[in-house]
Amino acid sequence: VQLQASGGGLVQSGGSLRLSCAVSGSGFRIDDMGWYRQAPGNQREMVAIITSGGSANYAASVEGRFIISRDNAKNTVYLEMISLKPEDTAVYICKADYVIYGDTIVAGRSWGQGTQVTVSS
Repeated sequence: VQLQASGGGLVQSGGSLRLSCAVSGSGFRIDDMGWYRQAPGNQREMVAIITSGGSANYAASVEGRFIISRDNAKNTVYLEMISLKPEDTAVYICKADYVIYGDTIVAGRSWGQGTQVTVSS
């Protein structure tokens, strides 16, 4: 189960960006997907999580500005970010919880490589 994120970049304060994260591989079911972020010197923090049924939860700092969505047919999760602030600057990392069905059932979590989002003031 591999994740590939894209869509980061440099944007001015008040601008917008859309991140994407696609899961590749086969023989698994994807459950929760989400986005985390980590700024220099800070711990990784949850930004938004979405269940396979589409229920979403957001960090208080992004509520009302970020929208998480997913396309289950494509095993892809998106993060639409508007009204970006300099404090949103961080490496954004996607994650997916999965279940692999084989001789045994294996549950796990995979992380993407991260994509840099920089918001200038």
